Amino acid sequence: MKHMLGTYISRLQANQLIEGENLKLENLSDGMVEKLSYNSKEVAPNTLFVCKGAAFKEEYLDMAISGGAIAYVSETDYKKGIPVILVSNVQNALAVVSSLYYNAPDEKIKLIGITGTKGKSTTAYYVKHIFDEYMTARKVGEIGIISSIETYDGIIRKESHITTPESLDLYDHLNNAVEAGLEYVVSEISSQALKYGRAYGLHIDTGVFLNISEDHISPIEHTDFEDYFSSKLKMFKLCRTACVNLESDFSYRVLTAAKDAERVVTFGYREAADVYGYDVHKEGFDTVFRVRTEAFDREFRLTMPGLFNVENALAAIAVAITNGVPQEYIYKGLEKARSSGRMEVYRSEDLEKLVIVDYAHNKLSFEKLYETARAEYPDRSIITVFGCPGKKALLRRRDLGLLAGQNSRYVYITAEDPGAESLTDICNDIAQYVKQNTSNYAIIEDRAEAIAAAVNAPLGKVVILITGKGNETTQKIGKEYIPYPTDVECAKKYLGEYDRRKNSLAH
Repeated sequence: MKHMLGTYISRLQANQLIEGENLKLENLSDGMVEKLSYNSKEVAPNTLFVCKGAAFKEEYLDMAISGGAIAYVSETDYKKGIPVILVSNVQNALAVVSSLYYNAPDEKIKLIGITGTKGKSTTAYYVKHIFDEYMTARKVGEIGIISSIETYDGIIRKESHITTPESLDLYDHLNNAVEAGLEYVVSEISSQALKYGRAYGLHIDTGVFLNISEDHISPIEHTDFEDYFSSKLKMFKLCRTACVNLESDFSYRVLTAAKDAERVVTFGYREAADVYGYDVHKEGFDTVFRVRTEAFDREFRLTMPGLFNVENALAAIAVAITNGVPQEYIYKGLEKARSSGRMEVYRSEDLEKLVIVDYAHNKLSFEKLYETARAEYPDRSIITVFGCPGKKALLRRRDLGLLAGQNSRYVYITAEDPGAESLTDICNDIAQYVKQNTSNYAIIEDRAEAIAAAVNAPLGKVVILITGKGNETTQKIGKEYIPYPTDVECAKKYLGEYDRRKNSLAH
């Protein structure tokens, strides 16, 4: 972990990130860096501090210097009397120095990266279940995962609040994985991680592109769809093998960008795909489909609901065969695969109430969820419980509001991480779109109360879609993550209360 300050300077110079003549190497090269940080509260003696982020304040640098920072990396010279390494892009610079600080753990492990508008976390868990089956057979420990749901790196296991962590934290997790002896880590790679340098210079062994649809358009995310799409395509410059979904919108453009990788493997429902899925059908609650590759032509089974998950399974199969996983472990992994809070189904005892808890939170995932609900439960009315986050992905309020109104018999609009924005304003913003298609809606700001109302709605046989939060244990209010019952907990609780009332009336 320890490197001379001059080594960091040389690495930044090699990446053409240092600003011209603003550096006097003879004054900087002798110091030993014992810690790297961008958080002024975590600075210790002999720290190299990185001044990053749109919310950065000069006072944070003052705190870092007081805590023992010996130099800082910045796009601005704050003239603090300690050495400053001026760079052209501080986010990219943080990724470069983080890789050096942790001795490039991404080159010592096989990293699988997954990007797309929807399905990243499900595909990541499909990959994990497949590889864990293979690792178990080889008497090797489970693989790591860095997702929007959970992070496990061989040492730390925790709930996640962000899809792809900051580069320093990402390299920390990868270093833990190396030290714990893990062979693989599967990670979701967000568009913002690619745009804002969190993944700058990352070595991805196998990269997956699932799909693309308009999302994350806001002043703090992406200015427009082109910015969003082009950011995602940057992943191909980082990966050795690219796995591409031929069913994605703009697949021709994705395939063109994928040529930056050394190898391209395609998957989809077209016979030209390297991993060709066909004969998709339901057997009871299971989804069954066949897959043809150069190596095999056989049936697979998903016990996790959702016809749309076949595309995610094909992506996971592409990753598995690319990495030499035998087909028997692919079958076992997919059959067992679960993603906490993703397409989890719960039923009342009288089967009148069927609840699906899912992380669906954008236009594409809502479209697929409604498509599945109509196809798999054609005899049930749909109730939707959802909200939208504060101050980001603003187009979701329109898109999800319109879709919910079009597809639901009743809609409950509620909280979903309002953050620093007024929850009432968010709900009213959504409601203006819902009511374009239905007047059957209610705003219930407390999420648990909204779920209770949906379960108890006297609408006969229903499928209740509770979207956006899954098994997350918090609500983001202001800048804090406040403990809150998960959607799964609420679904079980209120279904249980419903069952007890029905049973008491029957007796």
